[in-house]
Amino acid sequence: MPCGLTVGDEQLMTGQQSQPVVGQLPSPSRSDSRVPAVFTRLVWLLWVASLGALGVFLLRGSPWELGGLVAVDGLTIVMWVTVTFFSGIVHSYSRRYMAGSRTINGFFVRIFVYTLVVMVLVAADNLVLFGAAWLAMGLVMADLIGHISGWKQAQAAGSLARRHFVASSALVAVALGTLWWHTGVTTVSGIASTVGATPSTLVLVAAGALLLAAMVQSALVPFHTWLFSSMTAPTPASALMHAGFVNAGGILLVRFAPVVTVDPGVMLAVVLAGAASALLGKLLKTVQTDVKGTLACSTVGQMGFMLMQAGLGFFGAAITHLILHGFYKAYQFLASGAQVTHRSPTPTKSASSTGVTGTVVVAATAVAGGVLFALLTGKGTALDSGLLLTLFVVLTVLHATRDIVRQTSLPTTVRYGAVPVVALPAIAVYAAVYHAIEGLLAGLPAVGQTAALTPVHALLAAAFVAIYLAIESGVYQRSHRLYAALMNASQPPTSTLLTSTEDYNEY
Repeated sequence: MPCGLTVGDEQLMTGQQSQPVVGQLPSPSRSDSRVPAVFTRLVWLLWVASLGALGVFLLRGSPWELGGLVAVDGLTIVMWVTVTFFSGIVHSYSRRYMAGSRTINGFFVRIFVYTLVVMVLVAADNLVLFGAAWLAMGLVMADLIGHISGWKQAQAAGSLARRHFVASSALVAVALGTLWWHTGVTTVSGIASTVGATPSTLVLVAAGALLLAAMVQSALVPFHTWLFSSMTAPTPASALMHAGFVNAGGILLVRFAPVVTVDPGVMLAVVLAGAASALLGKLLKTVQTDVKGTLACSTVGQMGFMLMQAGLGFFGAAITHLILHGFYKAYQFLASGAQVTHRSPTPTKSASSTGVTGTVVVAATAVAGGVLFALLTGKGTALDSGLLLTLFVVLTVLHATRDIVRQTSLPTTVRYGAVPVVALPAIAVYAAVYHAIEGLLAGLPAVGQTAALTPVHALLAAAFVAIYLAIESGVYQRSHRLYAALMNASQPPTSTLLTSTEDYNEY
């Protein structure tokens, strides 16, 4: 071939036609290639069975137990229906996404086993079974993160995640062992009835261990690095991780609500941990340049909000938040490929400022959303911690409606008119789901014990709102040092970074 000619040039000169390099992936040729279809059908059957269990639970009006091993209550039913539905979507999506991969069968085995383990976890009443399921859940997810054995970055990310999850399991074991030593019982339900209302040193130790375990599992700051390193996981596994796995921290706190609520100081610590991650997750999101990194930062922030709700004693709101966030985040990950456009670089028009009129529309809608939520749920209508829950709703509406107003592709009248039309019905739907979840969790111990409103909560709320508004207004962008700090805080270990296609192209 003459020097300087490429293969494509030679083909053009000789009249040969080049073969397409992009096309349908090959189908697996192994004899057990029906594994994906079988597991997909099985997981959808589990979802149907979960709906049946929900119907039975509503008819009975009470939970049922099996020999001190499992207890099927409102939380169990809610999570069974949610987890199997998300898993069914992921299984169905993965059949095309993983088509042609040499590791497709192993992938489907892992996500199906993960689904079964989570179902066991949310039903486990025996302390040993609960701890074993918690550990197994983390180990399976770490295997999904390091799914491709030939990627050294994937193996490094899986190893990092595994260390975090083993540490989380060790913390859970400390909590369970301490509670067993203190109460002498071997079941979660037994602990709920014997832990008492007066905190002891052992109970406080257990509560602290549970909080740390929840923070690790939900990727809260400063334990968020494992989540940022998990980009080596196949996209369906990422969807399952962000829509389900990280929610385990909230489930842990709800399941052991009698322990967490035994002391106001512990509840305040939960709120502080959640607030720090909610704010830092929002800040970290602003410096991301890739789709999945942005979604990971969003997850850190949303898990922070979930823990804040649990710390205020609104466990029903925390479960509602994790379910709705799961729907949103699963969709965002499974649709992440659609956000990548193939076009030549062109100057982009920056989003317009909100303006005076837009600011008034956004603020009025946010306040109206908070009022509507208070009227529909009864939270925030009295001088108690429900005011903070309603405040979170106002801030959420504020953020969402501001984004709508700043969409320059829409006419001004349409943007301003769409804000209340979209936001207020969404609040009504949220309130309805919250009511339904709160009703299903009504029989759980301590889930109705909300935190008393104190001056510390008021100061925290004021600081949170001030920082939140500073982030929304973009004031923080004036600090180059803060930008550098955020970039450094959001960088995963270099051993987990994928820098070229040769590193992760298994073909």
